[in-house]
Amino acid sequence: MKKQELIHLHSLLIEVKDQYEAWNDETIKLQNYEDAGVYPTSIHRSKTAHRDSVFILTNEITEKMANPEIEITPDIK
Repeated sequence: MKKQELIHLHSLLIEVKDQYEAWNDETIKLQNYEDAGVYPTSIHRSKTAHRDSVFILTNEITEKMANPEIEITPDIK
């Protein structure tokens, strides 16, 4: 995967997080992701840094979504 594609994927994962938060009126705490300090807008950072950040972000989002107490309720009209 090219760096540009990885940055795009990184951006899409942030959108997934934002949409999940909107559907459930809660915030996903991304402590490990924020500690890494690599965001989709950090275009000067290396491909490896973005890859690592994507993995961390994916893990933190899926851990939250896997919580059986939370029910995802999309607003489909």
